[in-house]
Amino acid sequence: MYDTVAQYGQVVSGGVDDWHPPIMVRVWQVLHPLGTGTAPMFVLQVALYAFGFALIVAALVREKRPIAAVGVAVLALSPMLLGWQMVVVKDAQMQGALVAAFGLVARYRLAGRRMQPLAVAAVALLLVYATLVRANAVFVTVPLALLLLPRPRSLPKNGATAVVAILLIIGVSPLIDHVLLGADQSGVAKTQPMFDLAAIAVATPDPRPFTRAERAAIIRRHCVKSFFWDPIGDPTACGPISARVHAEPQGKLYLDLARAAASHPIVYANHRLRHWNSSERWLVAPGLPDIDPPDEAEPNDAGLATPGSRLMPKWQAIAAVEAATPLGWPIVWTVLCLCLLPAAWRRREEAAGSLALPLLASALVLEASFLVISIASDTRYHLWPMAASALAVILLSDQLNLRRWERFAVAGALALVAIGGIASRAMLPDAPDTYQGMIHAASG
Repeated sequence: MYDTVAQYGQVVSGGVDDWHPPIMVRVWQVLHPLGTGTAPMFVLQVALYAFGFALIVAALVREKRPIAAVGVAVLALSPMLLGWQMVVVKDAQMQGALVAAFGLVARYRLAGRRMQPLAVAAVALLLVYATLVRANAVFVTVPLALLLLPRPRSLPKNGATAVVAILLIIGVSPLIDHVLLGADQSGVAKTQPMFDLAAIAVATPDPRPFTRAERAAIIRRHCVKSFFWDPIGDPTACGPISARVHAEPQGKLYLDLARAAASHPIVYANHRLRHWNSSERWLVAPGLPDIDPPDEAEPNDAGLATPGSRLMPKWQAIAAVEAATPLGWPIVWTVLCLCLLPAAWRRREEAAGSLALPLLASALVLEASFLVISIASDTRYHLWPMAASALAVILLSDQLNLRRWERFAVAGALALVAIGGIASRAMLPDAPDTYQGMIHAASG
Protein backbone atom coordinates (compact mmCIF):
# COMPACT_ATOMS: atom_id res chain seq x y z
CA MET A 1 0.00 0.00 0.00
CA TYR A 2 0.97 3.67 -0.16
CA ASP A 3 1.89 3.55 3.54
CA THR A 4 4.08 0.50 2.97
CA VAL A 5 5.96 2.13 0.10
CA ALA A 6 6.48 5.35 2.07
CA GLN A 7 7.82 3.52 5.11
CA TYR A 8 10.08 1.26 3.07
CA GLY A 9 11.57 4.38 1.49
CA GLN A 10 12.42 5.62 4.99
CA VAL A 11 13.92 2.23 5.91
CA VAL A 12 16.27 2.41 2.94
CA SER A 13 17.06 6.13 3.03
CA GLY A 14 17.31 6.53 6.81
CA GLY A 15 15.26 9.74 6.71
CA VAL A 16 12.43 9.12 9.18
CA ASP A 17 9.45 11.35 9.89
CA ASP A 18 6.31 10.89 11.99
CA TRP A 19 3.68 10.76 9.22
CA HIS A 20 3.84 6.98 9.61
CA PRO A 21 4.85 5.31 12.92
CA PRO A 22 8.61 5.77 13.48
CA ILE A 23 8.73 2.66 15.69
CA MET A 24 7.75 0.51 12.71
CA VAL A 25 10.50 2.02 10.56
CA ARG A 26 13.11 1.47 13.30
CA VAL A 27 12.07 -2.16 13.79
CA TRP A 28 12.11 -2.63 10.01
CA GLN A 29 15.62 -1.18 9.84
CA VAL A 30 16.79 -3.71 12.44
CA LEU A 31 15.25 -6.57 10.44
CA HIS A 32 16.17 -5.23 6.99
CA PRO A 33 19.54 -7.09 6.82
CA LEU A 34 17.57 -10.34 7.02
CA GLY A 35 15.87 -9.65 3.70
CA THR A 36 15.03 -6.89 1.28
CA GLY A 37 11.53 -5.69 0.58
CA THR A 38 8.65 -6.39 2.92
CA ALA A 39 9.62 -9.98 3.80
CA PRO A 40 11.01 -9.43 7.35
CA MET A 41 8.07 -7.34 8.54
CA PHE A 42 5.60 -9.66 6.83
CA VAL A 43 7.07 -12.62 8.70
CA LEU A 44 6.99 -10.66 11.98
CA GLN A 45 3.32 -9.67 11.81
CA VAL A 46 2.08 -13.04 10.52
CA ALA A 47 4.15 -14.92 13.12
CA LEU A 48 2.70 -12.80 15.94
CA TYR A 49 -0.82 -13.22 14.56
CA ALA A 50 -0.47 -17.01 14.21
CA PHE A 51 1.28 -17.36 17.57
CA GLY A 52 -1.47 -15.50 19.44
CA PHE A 53 -4.35 -17.37 17.86
CA ALA A 54 -2.57 -20.71 18.29
CA LEU A 55 -2.18 -20.02 22.02
CA ILE A 56 -5.89 -19.23 22.37
CA VAL A 57 -6.91 -22.36 20.45
CA ALA A 58 -4.57 -24.56 22.52
CA ALA A 59 -5.85 -23.05 25.78
CA LEU A 60 -9.46 -23.73 24.83
CA VAL A 61 -8.63 -27.31 23.83
CA ARG A 62 -7.00 -27.87 27.23
CA GLU A 63 -10.14 -26.51 28.89
CA LYS A 64 -12.19 -29.08 26.94
CA ARG A 65 -13.96 -26.48 24.84
CA PRO A 66 -13.37 -27.93 21.35
CA ILE A 67 -16.21 -26.02 19.65
CA ALA A 68 -14.85 -22.72 20.96
CA ALA A 69 -11.36 -23.73 19.82
CA VAL A 70 -12.66 -24.41 16.31
CA GLY A 71 -14.46 -21.05 16.39
CA VAL A 72 -11.21 -19.23 17.18
CA ALA A 73 -9.40 -21.11 14.39
CA VAL A 74 -12.14 -20.13 11.93
CA LEU A 75 -11.87 -16.51 13.09
CA ALA A 76 -8.10 -16.53 12.60
CA LEU A 77 -8.62 -17.81 9.04
CA SER A 78 -11.30 -15.25 8.23
CA PRO A 79 -10.56 -14.14 4.65
CA MET A 80 -10.84 -10.47 5.63
CA LEU A 81 -8.67 -10.63 8.76
CA LEU A 82 -6.08 -12.89 7.18
CA GLY A 83 -6.26 -10.90 3.94
CA TRP A 84 -5.12 -7.79 5.78
CA GLN A 85 -2.28 -9.75 7.36
CA MET A 86 -0.90 -10.16 3.83
CA VAL A 87 -0.32 -6.40 3.74
CA VAL A 88 2.67 -4.95 5.58
CA VAL A 89 1.00 -1.95 7.16
CA LYS A 90 0.75 -0.48 10.65
CA ASP A 91 -2.78 -1.80 11.23
CA ALA A 92 -1.69 -5.39 10.59
CA GLN A 93 1.38 -4.87 12.76
CA MET A 94 -0.83 -3.64 15.61
CA GLN A 95 -3.23 -6.53 15.12
CA GLY A 96 -0.44 -9.10 15.25
CA ALA A 97 1.08 -7.60 18.41
CA LEU A 98 -2.30 -7.39 20.18
CA VAL A 99 -3.34 -10.93 19.29
CA ALA A 100 0.02 -12.28 20.47
CA ALA A 101 -0.18 -10.35 23.76
CA PHE A 102 -3.76 -11.47 24.40
CA GLY A 103 -2.90 -15.07 23.50
CA LEU A 104 -0.15 -15.14 26.09
CA VAL A 105 -2.49 -13.87 28.80
CA ALA A 106 -5.26 -16.28 27.75
CA ARG A 107 -2.86 -19.24 27.90
CA TYR A 108 -2.28 -18.68 31.61
CA ARG A 109 -5.68 -17.22 32.57
CA LEU A 110 -7.79 -20.04 31.14
CA ALA A 111 -5.56 -22.61 32.86
CA GLY A 112 -5.80 -20.76 36.18
CA ARG A 113 -2.05 -20.29 36.33
CA ARG A 114 0.05 -17.31 37.38
CA MET A 115 1.95 -15.72 34.49
CA GLN A 116 5.70 -16.23 34.43
CA PRO A 117 7.91 -13.10 34.52
CA LEU A 118 9.17 -13.73 30.98
CA ALA A 119 5.59 -13.93 29.68
CA VAL A 120 4.67 -10.72 31.52
CA ALA A 121 7.66 -8.97 29.94
CA ALA A 122 6.69 -10.25 26.49
CA VAL A 123 3.11 -9.00 26.91
CA ALA A 124 4.35 -5.60 28.07
CA LEU A 125 6.74 -5.32 25.10
CA LEU A 126 4.02 -6.29 22.63
CA LEU A 127 1.58 -3.77 24.11
CA VAL A 128 4.19 -1.00 23.98
CA TYR A 129 4.87 -1.79 20.32
CA ALA A 130 1.15 -1.90 19.54
CA THR A 131 0.68 1.48 21.28
CA LEU A 132 3.43 3.17 19.27
CA VAL A 133 2.67 1.58 15.90
CA ARG A 134 -0.68 3.37 15.47
CA ALA A 135 -1.50 6.90 16.59
CA ASN A 136 -4.86 5.90 18.07
CA ALA A 137 -3.79 2.50 19.47
CA VAL A 138 -3.64 3.98 22.98
CA PHE A 139 -7.45 3.74 23.06
CA VAL A 140 -7.07 -0.03 22.66
CA THR A 141 -4.00 -0.87 24.69
CA VAL A 142 -4.76 1.09 27.86
CA PRO A 143 -8.22 -0.38 28.58
CA LEU A 144 -7.04 -3.81 27.44
CA ALA A 145 -4.01 -3.76 29.77
CA LEU A 146 -5.85 -2.32 32.77
CA LEU A 147 -8.73 -4.79 32.61
CA LEU A 148 -6.42 -7.75 32.05
CA LEU A 149 -4.65 -6.92 35.31
CA PRO A 150 -6.03 -8.76 38.35
CA ARG A 151 -6.19 -5.49 40.32
CA PRO A 152 -7.77 -3.00 40.78
CA ARG A 153 -11.25 -4.47 40.32
CA SER A 154 -13.05 -1.17 40.90
CA LEU A 155 -14.58 0.11 37.67
CA PRO A 156 -14.32 3.82 38.69
CA LYS A 157 -10.63 3.35 39.58
CA ASN A 158 -9.96 1.59 36.29
CA GLY A 159 -11.81 4.31 34.39
CA ALA A 160 -9.92 7.14 36.08
CA THR A 161 -6.60 5.33 35.62
CA ALA A 162 -7.39 4.76 31.95
CA VAL A 163 -8.14 8.44 31.32
CA VAL A 164 -4.93 9.55 33.03
CA ALA A 165 -2.86 6.90 31.25
CA ILE A 166 -4.32 7.76 27.83
CA LEU A 167 -3.64 11.47 28.30
CA LEU A 168 -0.13 10.76 29.56
CA ILE A 169 0.71 8.49 26.63
CA ILE A 170 -0.71 10.98 24.12
CA GLY A 171 1.54 13.63 25.68
CA VAL A 172 4.64 11.43 25.81
CA SER A 173 4.31 9.76 22.40
CA PRO A 174 5.63 12.75 20.40
CA LEU A 175 8.73 12.83 22.62
CA ILE A 176 9.30 9.12 22.01
CA ASP A 177 8.85 9.58 18.25
CA HIS A 178 11.01 12.68 17.90
CA VAL A 179 13.63 12.34 20.64
CA LEU A 180 14.03 8.62 21.27
CA LEU A 181 13.30 7.38 17.73
CA GLY A 182 14.74 10.42 15.96
CA ALA A 183 11.81 11.16 13.65
CA ASP A 184 11.30 14.55 12.03
CA GLN A 185 7.98 16.36 12.37
CA SER A 186 5.84 16.00 9.25
CA GLY A 187 2.79 18.03 10.26
CA VAL A 188 0.60 14.92 10.45
CA ALA A 189 -0.95 16.16 13.72
CA LYS A 190 -2.43 19.10 11.83
CA THR A 191 -4.68 16.88 9.70
CA GLN A 192 -7.30 16.48 12.44
CA PRO A 193 -7.95 20.19 13.07
CA MET A 194 -7.78 20.93 9.34
CA PHE A 195 -10.46 18.32 8.65
CA ASP A 196 -12.78 19.57 11.37
CA LEU A 197 -12.17 23.29 10.79
CA ALA A 198 -12.93 23.01 7.08
CA ALA A 199 -16.18 21.14 7.81
CA ILE A 200 -17.31 23.81 10.29
CA ALA A 201 -16.27 26.66 8.00
CA VAL A 202 -18.29 25.48 4.99
CA ALA A 203 -21.43 24.91 7.11
CA THR A 204 -21.50 28.26 8.96
CA PRO A 205 -21.27 31.97 8.13
CA ASP A 206 -17.96 32.10 10.04
CA PRO A 207 -15.10 30.92 7.77
CA ARG A 208 -12.29 31.30 10.32
CA PRO A 209 -9.44 30.42 10.17
CA PHE A 210 -10.06 30.32 6.40
CA THR A 211 -10.81 33.46 4.45
CA ARG A 212 -14.17 33.80 2.70
CA ALA A 213 -12.44 33.23 -0.65
CA GLU A 214 -10.75 30.09 0.66
CA ARG A 215 -14.03 28.77 2.04
CA ALA A 216 -15.77 29.45 -1.28
CA ALA A 217 -13.06 27.55 -3.15
CA ILE A 218 -13.30 24.62 -0.72
CA ILE A 219 -17.06 24.47 -1.30
CA ARG A 220 -16.70 24.81 -5.07
CA ARG A 221 -14.18 21.98 -5.24
CA HIS A 222 -16.19 19.70 -2.91
CA CYS A 223 -13.24 19.23 -0.57
CA VAL A 224 -15.20 18.58 2.64
CA LYS A 225 -16.24 14.95 2.69
CA SER A 226 -17.43 12.76 5.54
CA PHE A 227 -15.37 9.91 4.12
CA PHE A 228 -11.90 11.41 4.68
CA TRP A 229 -9.80 14.53 5.12
CA ASP A 230 -7.63 13.92 2.04
CA PRO A 231 -9.22 16.44 -0.38
CA ILE A 232 -8.30 19.23 2.05
CA GLY A 233 -4.60 18.47 1.62
CA ASP A 234 -4.49 16.87 -1.82
CA PRO A 235 -2.54 18.99 -4.34
CA THR A 236 -5.11 18.23 -7.08
CA ALA A 237 -7.99 19.34 -4.86
CA CYS A 238 -7.70 21.89 -2.02
CA GLY A 239 -4.07 21.49 -0.97
CA PRO A 240 -3.03 24.87 -2.46
CA ILE A 241 -6.13 26.53 -0.99
CA SER A 242 -5.55 25.24 2.55
CA ALA A 243 -1.76 25.70 2.50
CA ARG A 244 -1.88 29.05 4.29
CA VAL A 245 -3.90 27.70 7.20
CA HIS A 246 -1.90 24.46 7.27
CA ALA A 247 1.28 26.50 7.73
CA GLU A 248 0.01 27.91 11.04
CA PRO A 249 1.39 26.40 14.28
CA GLN A 250 -0.19 23.15 15.41
CA GLY A 251 -1.20 24.57 18.78
CA LYS A 252 -3.02 27.49 17.16
CA LEU A 253 -4.97 25.13 14.89
CA TYR A 254 -6.22 23.13 17.86
CA LEU A 255 -7.17 26.33 19.68
CA ASP A 256 -9.02 27.47 16.55
CA LEU A 257 -10.83 24.12 16.48
CA ALA A 258 -11.81 24.42 20.15
CA ARG A 259 -13.21 27.90 19.49
CA ALA A 260 -15.07 26.81 16.37
CA ALA A 261 -16.54 23.71 18.03
CA ALA A 262 -17.66 25.76 21.04
CA SER A 263 -19.22 28.41 18.80
CA HIS A 264 -20.96 25.88 16.53
CA PRO A 265 -21.46 22.72 18.62
CA ILE A 266 -24.33 21.35 16.53
CA VAL A 267 -22.42 21.77 13.27
CA TYR A 268 -19.33 20.17 14.80
CA ALA A 269 -21.34 17.27 16.26
CA ASN A 270 -23.13 16.71 12.96
CA HIS A 271 -19.81 16.62 11.09
CA ARG A 272 -18.28 14.16 13.56
CA LEU A 273 -21.37 11.90 13.53
CA ARG A 274 -21.43 11.87 9.73
CA HIS A 275 -17.78 10.89 9.66
CA TRP A 276 -18.32 8.24 12.36
CA ASN A 277 -21.16 6.76 10.30
CA SER A 278 -18.87 6.66 7.27
CA SER A 279 -16.07 5.08 9.27
CA GLU A 280 -18.50 2.51 10.72
CA ARG A 281 -19.76 1.75 7.20
CA TRP A 282 -23.40 1.88 8.26
CA LEU A 283 -25.75 4.20 6.35
CA VAL A 284 -23.47 4.63 3.34
CA ALA A 285 -23.55 4.31 -0.42
CA PRO A 286 -22.48 1.05 -2.06
CA GLY A 287 -19.01 0.72 -3.53
CA LEU A 288 -17.03 2.87 -1.09
CA PRO A 289 -13.29 2.16 -1.42
CA ASP A 290 -10.78 1.15 1.26
CA ILE A 291 -12.83 -1.71 2.69
CA ASP A 292 -11.22 -4.91 1.41
CA PRO A 293 -7.52 -5.83 1.44
CA PRO A 294 -5.63 -5.01 -1.77
CA ASP A 295 -4.56 -7.64 -4.28
CA GLU A 296 -1.82 -5.70 -6.04
CA ALA A 297 1.04 -3.46 -5.03
CA GLU A 298 0.86 0.32 -5.18
CA PRO A 299 2.91 1.51 -8.19
CA ASN A 300 6.40 2.34 -6.91
CA ASP A 301 10.08 2.60 -7.78
CA ALA A 302 11.25 0.76 -4.66
CA GLY A 303 11.00 -2.71 -6.11
CA LEU A 304 7.97 -3.71 -4.02
CA ALA A 305 6.06 -5.87 -6.48
CA THR A 306 2.70 -7.61 -6.39
CA PRO A 307 3.20 -11.14 -5.01
CA GLY A 308 3.28 -13.86 -7.66
CA SER A 309 1.19 -16.35 -5.70
CA ARG A 310 -1.82 -17.65 -7.62
CA LEU A 311 -3.70 -18.10 -4.35
CA MET A 312 -3.39 -14.48 -3.24
CA PRO A 313 -5.82 -12.78 -5.68
CA LYS A 314 -8.38 -15.55 -5.15
CA TRP A 315 -8.11 -15.19 -1.39
CA GLN A 316 -8.40 -11.42 -1.54
CA ALA A 317 -11.44 -11.75 -3.81
CA ILE A 318 -13.12 -13.88 -1.13
CA ALA A 319 -12.11 -11.27 1.46
CA ALA A 320 -13.78 -8.60 -0.68
CA VAL A 321 -17.01 -10.60 -0.67
CA GLU A 322 -16.87 -10.94 3.12
CA ALA A 323 -16.10 -7.23 3.52
CA ALA A 324 -19.18 -6.32 1.48
CA THR A 325 -21.49 -8.22 3.84
CA PRO A 326 -22.57 -7.02 7.31
CA LEU A 327 -19.60 -9.04 8.65
CA GLY A 328 -17.40 -6.36 7.10
CA TRP A 329 -19.27 -3.41 8.63
CA PRO A 330 -17.59 -2.16 11.82
CA ILE A 331 -20.96 -0.94 13.12
CA VAL A 332 -22.18 -4.55 13.44
CA TRP A 333 -19.30 -5.44 15.74
CA THR A 334 -19.62 -2.19 17.69
CA VAL A 335 -23.28 -2.93 18.45
CA LEU A 336 -22.44 -6.53 19.31
CA CYS A 337 -19.79 -5.31 21.77
CA LEU A 338 -22.32 -3.10 23.51
CA CYS A 339 -24.84 -5.92 23.73
CA LEU A 340 -22.31 -8.37 25.19
CA LEU A 341 -21.05 -6.06 27.93
CA PRO A 342 -23.65 -7.09 30.54
CA ALA A 343 -22.88 -10.80 30.07
CA ALA A 344 -19.13 -10.20 30.28
CA TRP A 345 -19.54 -8.02 33.37
CA ARG A 346 -21.57 -10.67 35.18
CA ARG A 347 -18.81 -13.21 34.48
CA ARG A 348 -15.87 -10.92 35.20
CA GLU A 349 -14.69 -13.12 38.11
CA GLU A 350 -14.47 -16.15 35.82
CA ALA A 351 -11.54 -16.81 33.50
CA ALA A 352 -13.58 -16.46 30.29
CA GLY A 353 -15.37 -13.33 31.47
CA SER A 354 -12.16 -11.74 32.74
CA LEU A 355 -10.76 -12.12 29.22
CA ALA A 356 -13.91 -11.11 27.32
CA LEU A 357 -14.46 -7.89 29.28
CA PRO A 358 -11.07 -6.34 28.32
CA LEU A 359 -11.66 -7.32 24.69
CA LEU A 360 -15.04 -5.61 24.60
CA ALA A 361 -13.84 -2.53 26.48
CA SER A 362 -10.82 -2.03 24.24
CA ALA A 363 -12.96 -2.39 21.11
CA LEU A 364 -15.61 0.04 22.35
CA VAL A 365 -13.16 2.68 23.55
CA LEU A 366 -11.45 2.64 20.17
CA GLU A 367 -14.76 2.90 18.30
CA ALA A 368 -15.88 5.73 20.58
CA SER A 369 -12.60 7.58 19.94
CA PHE A 370 -13.51 7.84 16.25
CA LEU A 371 -16.29 10.23 17.25
CA VAL A 372 -13.60 12.81 18.05
CA ILE A 373 -10.27 11.64 16.62
CA SER A 374 -10.45 10.27 13.09
CA ILE A 375 -9.87 11.65 9.61
CA ALA A 376 -10.50 8.65 7.32
CA SER A 377 -12.91 5.74 6.91
CA ASP A 378 -10.59 2.83 6.07
CA THR A 379 -11.96 -0.46 7.37
CA ARG A 380 -8.47 -1.61 8.36
CA TYR A 381 -8.66 0.81 11.29
CA HIS A 382 -11.34 -1.47 12.77
CA LEU A 383 -9.58 -4.83 12.48
CA TRP A 384 -8.97 -5.11 16.23
CA PRO A 385 -12.56 -4.31 17.30
CA MET A 386 -13.85 -6.88 14.79
CA ALA A 387 -11.49 -9.60 16.02
CA ALA A 388 -11.85 -8.66 19.70
CA SER A 389 -15.66 -8.74 19.68
CA ALA A 390 -15.69 -12.07 17.83
CA LEU A 391 -13.22 -13.51 20.35
CA ALA A 392 -15.41 -12.26 23.21
CA VAL A 393 -18.46 -14.00 21.71
CA ILE A 394 -16.52 -17.27 21.49
CA LEU A 395 -15.15 -17.02 25.03
CA LEU A 396 -18.60 -16.33 26.46
CA SER A 397 -20.44 -18.84 24.27
CA ASP A 398 -20.44 -21.66 26.84
CA GLN A 399 -22.59 -19.65 29.27
CA LEU A 400 -23.80 -16.52 27.54
CA ASN A 401 -26.51 -16.05 30.20
CA LEU A 402 -28.41 -13.33 28.40
CA ARG A 403 -31.71 -12.46 29.98
CA ARG A 404 -34.82 -12.63 27.80
CA TRP A 405 -34.99 -8.86 27.33
CA GLU A 406 -31.27 -8.80 26.53
CA ARG A 407 -31.73 -11.44 23.82
CA PHE A 408 -34.52 -9.36 22.27
CA ALA A 409 -32.36 -6.22 22.52
CA VAL A 410 -29.41 -7.91 20.82
CA ALA A 411 -31.57 -9.31 18.02
CA GLY A 412 -33.38 -6.00 17.56
CA ALA A 413 -30.21 -3.90 17.53
CA LEU A 414 -28.44 -6.15 15.03
CA ALA A 415 -31.54 -6.32 12.83
CA LEU A 416 -31.85 -2.52 12.87
CA VAL A 417 -28.21 -2.12 11.89
CA ALA A 418 -28.46 -4.70 9.11
CA ILE A 419 -31.72 -3.36 7.68
CA GLY A 420 -30.48 0.23 7.76
CA GLY A 421 -27.18 -0.66 6.11
CA ILE A 422 -28.79 -2.77 3.40
CA ALA A 423 -31.45 -0.14 2.70
CA SER A 424 -28.91 2.69 2.35
CA ARG A 425 -26.83 0.63 -0.05
CA ALA A 426 -29.93 -0.20 -2.08
CA MET A 427 -31.23 3.37 -2.33
CA LEU A 428 -28.09 5.51 -2.62
CA PRO A 429 -26.15 5.81 -5.90
CA ASP A 430 -22.85 3.99 -6.17
CA ALA A 431 -19.88 5.81 -4.65
CA PRO A 432 -16.64 6.23 -6.61
CA ASP A 433 -14.62 3.08 -6.03
CA THR A 434 -11.17 4.66 -6.39
CA TYR A 435 -9.14 7.06 -4.28
CA GLN A 436 -8.97 9.75 -6.97
CA GLY A 437 -12.65 9.31 -7.67
CA MET A 438 -13.44 9.98 -4.03
CA ILE A 439 -11.10 13.01 -3.97
CA HIS A 440 -13.01 14.76 -6.74
CA ALA A 441 -16.54 13.47 -6.10
CA ALA A 442 -19.32 15.75 -4.92
CA SER A 443 -19.26 16.48 -1.20
CA GLY A 444 -21.02 14.05 1.09
